[in-house]
Amino acid sequence: MWVAVKYTTVLLASVLCVHSHGEHADVDLRQFSAQASLSDNAKDLTWLEKYGPQIDQPFSGPLSFSHLPYARCLEDDNIDFDIAILGMPFDTGVTYRSGARFGPYAIRSGSRRQRESRGYTMAWGSNPYEQGAKILDCGDVPVTPFDNALAVDQMEVAYSTLLKRPTTSSSEVAPTIPRIVSLGGDHTIVLPILRALHRVHGPISVIHFDAHLDTWAAYPGQASEQSRVTHGTFFYLAQEEGLMGNNSIHGGIRCKLQGIEDLQNDEKVGFYVISTDDIDDLGIPEIIKRIRQRIGNSPVYLSIDIDVIDPGLAPATGTPEAGGWTTRELKRIIRGLAGLNFVGADLVEVSPSYDHAEITGIAAADLVHDFLSLFLATGPPAPYHSHHSRIADEL
Repeated sequence: MWVAVKYTTVLLASVLCVHSHGEHADVDLRQFSAQASLSDNAKDLTWLEKYGPQIDQPFSGPLSFSHLPYARCLEDDNIDFDIAILGMPFDTGVTYRSGARFGPYAIRSGSRRQRESRGYTMAWGSNPYEQGAKILDCGDVPVTPFDNALAVDQMEVAYSTLLKRPTTSSSEVAPTIPRIVSLGGDHTIVLPILRALHRVHGPISVIHFDAHLDTWAAYPGQASEQSRVTHGTFFYLAQEEGLMGNNSIHGGIRCKLQGIEDLQNDEKVGFYVISTDDIDDLGIPEIIKRIRQRIGNSPVYLSIDIDVIDPGLAPATGTPEAGGWTTRELKRIIRGLAGLNFVGADLVEVSPSYDHAEITGIAAADLVHDFLSLFLATGPPAPYHSHHSRIADEL
């Protein structure tokens, strides 16, 4: 009997200890006080009677983004939502290291410590899951890895299919056209996405955070029309097809170029460049100001290549470039963009085979959480003032 009581005490202490570290907010600890002791006859009690709900731990349960409800939205027209998480495991448009087809898995895995009941952040001052919008993980587009033309069409059809769904709620924060957060996959996925968005919204402006321009016309050795479609040419092709406005903007650019002609071409495609060094010379508030002035009220798509972050903080990517922004800097800029007319977003180029201790996947998942808050905010959040700051103000 002593062994059973001692074990129960240790179990309860362990649960309380874990809860204090913020992992089990979904667990009502009062249920443990009503549990039967370990000495009770297990045959007489069900799991629910003895231990309560079958909760998902941060390290257990089916893999969906932040433990959200998961559905195969592409095959069930009756599923509605306001915001969908959609994986696009495509990586055969890369020019260097492949592996981003595992990006959707890595981002979801990096989100395991996130959940709906613990979505409040001091930075946003809100929880995106408690603002009346239905947010759902719609799984992955089953793209073929053998035929790029077919894969691009599959992604476009999938995105268009979800855009046609009615939203669950219609309000200022949840418009009548659903919004999709795409998990890449390499950056090529943006071309079929822009094609789908253009049919609904017309020309789209793009806020593009990346180490690279991605506005090149083609790569050396091009031998076919399909070979023009890569993760470094999709913006050029989108502009060629009339999918974009002429008021798009890059942030974090620092790649090597052939020369000034690359920047001249980039301007023709419709982009203004904010370099990675501008964060030191201009500061975050000025960068936010320039982006907002550039975009105005036009429908805007947010595209983030994880390599905009310095590879020391996010190593798992196919084309790393030294000297990038920090995760914190990027998150602050994103918050400053709240209130713009966002019609969709993506996070791409996470290639987990190059990761260490999941630091890239965790950073990517945190950014996706910011996307949800960004979509639902009507303007940039006010800075959080700590308890100590309030005391100082009162004094």
